[in-house]
Amino acid sequence: MAKVCAICGKKPVSGNNVSHANNKTKRRFLPNLQTVRALVDGTPKRISVCTSCLKAGKVIKNVRGRRRPPQQAAVSS
Repeated sequence: MAKVCAICGKKPVSGNNVSHANNKTKRRFLPNLQTVRALVDGTPKRISVCTSCLKAGKVIKNVRGRRRPPQQAAVSS
């Protein structure tokens, strides 16, 4: 699974670990991705989303067992 957010496309960036002696070694800064059951085109799917997208409300979560509101019946009078 790629470390990429399905909503905003955030992905790992590279940088350096810097020691007290100022030695530098390469490292990766990974996005904080969470696997979420979300509605994608009306169907629930598991997608990996960064926490900033979750907090901003860019994802519609799917709740298992959620009942749809009853449909209004056409009343003929």
